[in-house]
Amino acid sequence: MEKTLVVVESPAKAKTIKKYLGPGYEVKASVGHIKDLPTGAPRGDAGTKGSGAARPRKNPADGVLGVDVQQGFKPHYEMISGKEKIVKELRKAAKDARRVFLATDPDREGEAIAWHVSEELGKPAESIYRVLFNELTEKTIQQAIKSPGRLDPDKYNAQQARRILDRIVGYQLSPLLWQKVQYGLSAGRVQSVALKLIVDRQREIETFVPQEHWSLGALLEADAPPSFEAKLIEENGNRVEIPDGETAANLAARAGKGLFQVADVKRRERTRKPSPPFITSTLQQEASKRLRLTSNRTMRIAQQLYEGVELGARGSVGLITYMRTDSPRIAPEAVQAVRRHIEATYGGQFLPEKPHVYKGRKTAQEAHEAIRPTSLDLTPDTVAQFLDKFQAAVYRLIWNRFVASQMAPAIFDQTTVNIQCGSLLFRVSGSVLRFDGFLRVYQQEEATEENGAQDEEADRALPPLKPGQKLNLVKMAPRQRFTQAPPLFTEASLIKELEEKGIGRPSTYAEIVTTIQKRNYVDLTDKKFRPTLLGKLIAGLLADSFPNLLSAQFTADMESSLDLIEEGNASLSDTLADFYSPFQSDLRAAKQNMTNVKREGILTGMECPQCGRGVLLRSGRYGLFLGCSAYPDCDYTRNVSSQKAQAPDPVPTDEKCPNCGAHMVMRDGRTGPFLSCSRYPECKTARPLSTGVTCPECKTGEIAQRRSRRGKTFYSCSRYPTCAYSLWNKPVSEQCPNPDCDSPIMEEKRNAKEGTHLQCPKCKRKAT
Repeated sequence: MEKTLVVVESPAKAKTIKKYLGPGYEVKASVGHIKDLPTGAPRGDAGTKGSGAARPRKNPADGVLGVDVQQGFKPHYEMISGKEKIVKELRKAAKDARRVFLATDPDREGEAIAWHVSEELGKPAESIYRVLFNELTEKTIQQAIKSPGRLDPDKYNAQQARRILDRIVGYQLSPLLWQKVQYGLSAGRVQSVALKLIVDRQREIETFVPQEHWSLGALLEADAPPSFEAKLIEENGNRVEIPDGETAANLAARAGKGLFQVADVKRRERTRKPSPPFITSTLQQEASKRLRLTSNRTMRIAQQLYEGVELGARGSVGLITYMRTDSPRIAPEAVQAVRRHIEATYGGQFLPEKPHVYKGRKTAQEAHEAIRPTSLDLTPDTVAQFLDKFQAAVYRLIWNRFVASQMAPAIFDQTTVNIQCGSLLFRVSGSVLRFDGFLRVYQQEEATEENGAQDEEADRALPPLKPGQKLNLVKMAPRQRFTQAPPLFTEASLIKELEEKGIGRPSTYAEIVTTIQKRNYVDLTDKKFRPTLLGKLIAGLLADSFPNLLSAQFTADMESSLDLIEEGNASLSDTLADFYSPFQSDLRAAKQNMTNVKREGILTGMECPQCGRGVLLRSGRYGLFLGCSAYPDCDYTRNVSSQKAQAPDPVPTDEKCPNCGAHMVMRDGRTGPFLSCSRYPECKTARPLSTGVTCPECKTGEIAQRRSRRGKTFYSCSRYPTCAYSLWNKPVSEQCPNPDCDSPIMEEKRNAKEGTHLQCPKCKRKAT
């Protein structure tokens, strides 16, 4: 009997697909990429998905670029080490097959894998087909098998262009950094831009000067409860600005002597629409905020849910659609299915008259769907027993967001009351939920493009009020306020920023965030990114010498160029040529003009404590250090850690002091970094710098970062000495993957062979 070979990327996906195909089909997995550009020098950006490429083995100057620039940027691929056996098995299976269906993931990376597999099988082109599975259900698999297509050269050329770009940048920038700064450093085309965003944000915070301003509220009573506070907004028809306490006190004194009377009452119905179903970036953002999952972990879990999970007697079932997408589009049959589910489960009043239609950004790949459940029969409660804790949480998040996206809007009764006191106008608004609509399923933060803030008046109850009604003043409430510095980036907000600026694509967000941490260019503390001293240095040097390369707009334009290649509207060679010539010009100038931190150093603005001369930041055999500019006449040196954010002492944070309300700042003490009130010594509030991880032993304290007498960083319970739990490595709030272990935390470990990875402190099981 003649067979058809189906090639997918992963064994899990192969298992799910196999159950829906008959005996005439053999399903094999390539286990990611089988070919890549030759190794031997450091990669600029992270390797392509599943590439399995080896770590750098020698100086990049001796390495092989793997790209023939003079021949239209022709790449020279080689078999990835360790993939020989897999390719041999694929060739053997293909030899006995009449047809080959390449069913790798429906994106650029998947297309490139399919293309490389087709080249290695030795089959005639007419017997090789391409099939795309947006979801792994029996219906979609059977439909795709019945109408296969062909490989898309435009799509895999777009992947090639990205890979070649990253190789050119990485192989030519990294040696420059080795020469000028420190051996072993690397730089990437996209990650360097993300690093610059973090560095620029840190500088904004460091240079931010808070501006004082005041608000004035009046606590009022009507004939019936409750009392409420109205805010001063106008004087004589002009908007009120209160710059200082004296102005606030004068206004409060005037109002305190006046008569408060209702000027007008406006009531209106306000609707609140649901958010669209998840795309890659919004799933990563919500999983970070709600589930405290890293973007990388979120994507691993989503991949598992897409490829298939064992559901008892049902076997392996793909629970969600493809998770790398930037389109909120929903297939018509899925819309009809969810509308039936909403009406049957919640009632007709929760079903809008027409389905909601969501549009993506201009760059969105509309061929893909949003991330949604593959079957509304497989509810989160139904499948929970077959999933681990985090799989269940991510699946429920996707399910609820999808169902809510097609539900009726929530309806609020909003009341706005203007209150006159002489020439002063006060205003208060209240909003009461009348119909919960989609909020019955999915509670989401209310934000608008206009103000980006939550509605602070939601569910504020007001007493019955009518025009002309006199009100009693309980007290005036002047409040001092200060303008706020922009917040540090979290994983969620950084991914949102990358998406809004057009930097990267759905398949790269998680890798971007992970890579800049692995390089020790940024430090993630309390879920917030801070650049390390090394990160600041690298970003500054690259921005000075390669302003285009580190420009967010330039990077976004390059992403658009890759999209044009995929659409068949631009050529690979022309796109790369347009990039290559100016990049080479900048590279030649940088070799001559970039500061040599090893030899020259960089002035820090500090004075040498021994001779009073300037202190330089320099790079030596063991990394960065501070040294006197008068060397060798003055031998002052001091080690610095590239692992810690080197900002002025203290570093401001967006946390408020629980005692006085002032901002907390991060200081460095004898036992390590800690938070203290910015009003010290007037306010002596202080606490250890928490990692945000609950102590697994006492379940009450939080694990805090400390430093031993010998200067080594360790982590221990904030309730020490009551609780003596401690560990040497940074803890992470992730359940141990070992089903026989109950540890609620993992610890970050680093070594030369494996890089940064997670390991259970109890059973020593590593995260996969």
